[in-house]
Amino acid sequence: MARQYRTRKGIAVAAFASLTAAALSGGNVAAKTFVYVSNADDGDVSTYTMNADGSLAPGARVKVAGTVMPMTVSNDRKFLFVASRAKPFSVHTLAIDANTGALTPVSSAPLAESFPYISLDKTGKYLLGASYGAHLVSVNAVGADGKVSEPQQVIPIGRNAHSIRVDETNQYVFVPSLGNDQIFQFRFDPATGRLASNTPAVFLMNMNTGPRHFITSADNKFVYVLSEFLATVTTFALDAKTGTLTQVSSASALPPDSKLQPGAARLPVGAPGSPPPRNLDNDIWAADLHLTPNGKYLYASERTSSTIGAFAVDGATGKLTYLGSTPTEKQPRGFRIDKAGKYMVVSGEKSETVSTYSIQDNGSLQAVGKYPVGKGANWVEIVSFD
Repeated sequence: MARQYRTRKGIAVAAFASLTAAALSGGNVAAKTFVYVSNADDGDVSTYTMNADGSLAPGARVKVAGTVMPMTVSNDRKFLFVASRAKPFSVHTLAIDANTGALTPVSSAPLAESFPYISLDKTGKYLLGASYGAHLVSVNAVGADGKVSEPQQVIPIGRNAHSIRVDETNQYVFVPSLGNDQIFQFRFDPATGRLASNTPAVFLMNMNTGPRHFITSADNKFVYVLSEFLATVTTFALDAKTGTLTQVSSASALPPDSKLQPGAARLPVGAPGSPPPRNLDNDIWAADLHLTPNGKYLYASERTSSTIGAFAVDGATGKLTYLGSTPTEKQPRGFRIDKAGKYMVVSGEKSETVSTYSIQDNGSLQAVGKYPVGKGANWVEIVSFD
C-alpha cells in the first residue's frame, strides 16, 4: 500500500510517485482511467489517474480560460470540451492522451452565452448548451477533429435554463427551466443538429420546484429530474413515440430530520447586482445527479448540507427509495460515477480537495481518499480506456 502523507492542513494525500507507479503497473485494470475536474476560480483543469482501488494519482493542471465550469467528453473519448463562463464566452477542445490521460489544447470556439451546462448528442457531431443568465439554448457543430464551429442555432427559452441533454434514442432533447418551473421538450434532428419544439412544448412542474439537472435511464423509459429548491428527484415516464414526459413520482434526497428550508433562484455567475437580501445559509441548494451504470442506484448532491443523497431505483416503475446521505466536500456542485459503477468522484466549490468513494453493493458510499484540487472545483468527468 502506498504511504500516506499529511499536508499542513491535515489532509491525507497519497504519495504521488507511489500511486503513479501503481497506475502504470501491468496488472492494474484501472491504469487507463482518468479523472478531470474543472476549477472555476483558477481557470484550469486538474487531471488524475484512477487506480484499481479508486484512489487518485494527481497529474498536471492544465490552464484553459477564465471561469471554466461545465465539461463533456467526445463519444470516442479523444477530446474533452471545457466551457468558459467568463467573457468572451467560449468552448475549448483538449485532446486526451489515451495512454497517460494528459490534455493538449486543440482549439477554441465562441459560445452564444455563459453556459452552466454543455453536452453532446449521441453522434458527437453537435454540442448543446443551456444558459442560466441569458435564458436560451444553442447548438454548435463539432468536427471529427474536435474543433467546434460557431453557434448554428440559438433559441430563447424559459428563465434560468440549467441543463440540456438528448434522450438515449437521440431524437428528443429536454431543458429544465429553473426560474419558470418548466421542462422544455424538443425534437432533435441528428442529421442537421436542429432543435424544434415538441408538442406540447413544455411540461409545467409545481411552483417553486426549480428543476435543474436530469438523467435518463439506460432503457430510455424514465427521466429523473433534480429540484434545486427542494432537493427532490422527480421520476418522469418518457413516451418513446412522442418524446414527451409524464410525471410518475417524487422522493427527497434529504434525511427526514433535515432542517433546511426550500430555496430560490440565485444570480448567475458574473451577474451584476447584489445577492438577495435574505439569508441563504439554510436554503436547499441541490446541484447534480447521476445513476450507476446498472441503473440500481441514483445519487444527488446538495450544496448547503454538503451531502450526497442515495436512492434505490425500481427499474420497472422508476420509483426511488431514499437510502441515506453521506457527508462530502464542501458545496458539492458536481460529481461523477466511473463506467464500471464501482467508484464516485466528488468535487466541492468551497473545498481544497476532491473525494473518491467506493460504491457498495447496497448503494452506500465508503470513503477511499481525498486529493488536492484547484479553487472553485465544480465539474467532474471520468474517462476510461480498456
